Amino acid sequence: MSTMLVCAAHSPLMNYLQPDAEVAQPILDTLRDLSRQVGEFDPETVVIFGPDHFAGFFYDLMPPFCVGVRAQAMGDFDISADGQSYRVPEELARDLVSSLHSADVDTALSYRMQADHGFAQTLEQVAGGVGRYPTIPIFINCAAPPLPPMARVRRLGEEVGRFLATTDRRVLLIGSGGLSHDPPIPDMRTAPPPVQEVLIAGYNAPPERMQAKIQRNIDTACALEAGMEVALPLNPRWDAHFMDLLLAGDLDAVSRLDMDEARAVAGVGVNEVRTWLAAFAAFAAMGAKGPYHRALRRYAAVPLWNAGFGIIAVTSDTHAAAAIGKEGT
Repeated sequence: MSTMLVCAAHSPLMNYLQPDAEVAQPILDTLRDLSRQVGEFDPETVVIFGPDHFAGFFYDLMPPFCVGVRAQAMGDFDISADGQSYRVPEELARDLVSSLHSADVDTALSYRMQADHGFAQTLEQVAGGVGRYPTIPIFINCAAPPLPPMARVRRLGEEVGRFLATTDRRVLLIGSGGLSHDPPIPDMRTAPPPVQEVLIAGYNAPPERMQAKIQRNIDTACALEAGMEVALPLNPRWDAHFMDLLLAGDLDAVSRLDMDEARAVAGVGVNEVRTWLAAFAAFAAMGAKGPYHRALRRYAAVPLWNAGFGIIAVTSDTHAAAAIGKEGT
């Protein structure tokens, strides 16, 4: 059994704003190289841990975790075609949910998961789209407090990995989200009633609301690029420390991170690093424990994408790991 792990930030603003080439091009080149390597790896199953941005999951019923037994791309921010179906292996996804429940990990399941750009963009960039490979999307609540504790996220990842280890398949694990960034996401505790209603049941956003959301994100990123204090700035120091811990294989330290403190210095979007922890925990549970000396590592702080844009990739196969590691920095 061979396993490949890819964790990457995402930013819907990549479709709208163009940073200087010397900042953006190394990231784009790395994603393109990873796409080629994933194609050569040819996974039989992809499991992606992703967040949601009040697009498909709302406070009317907000689970900490949800496995998509069937799923569609939302097409938000013009990422992936609206309504495009994921190739979810349904029986395997149901068996995964049963296995998680047997291991005392409570997760919801959905036969109509609406997966936003937090899933679709990374799949497009490194796996050829949401429909290329059999893919199980796993939602982790990263935006709607109260959020699942890091230790519970790690447990979720570990049990997913233990289950996948029994399938004897080539598995690609993806964690999509983070690192430091502070997008304009309203807080249920302070939002006015009309905004609260959107956070509770804002399904099927009309075009004008979606356009306003896009414009808010564009305005925030442009202001950050100009040095204006409209949101917390990116925090490369925090991002580097987080990536260091993962590559050292120190999941105990990652599980102990104070995420309230992290949010205060790295923005509300830093909560998406839960997807990275889950993916690394699954990877380790499948027998690929760190430290990971032959990993690809790439990072750039890109204010115009409002992203501390980190990428890590590693494989359990020694020969392939050496090839990936040559791309690392």
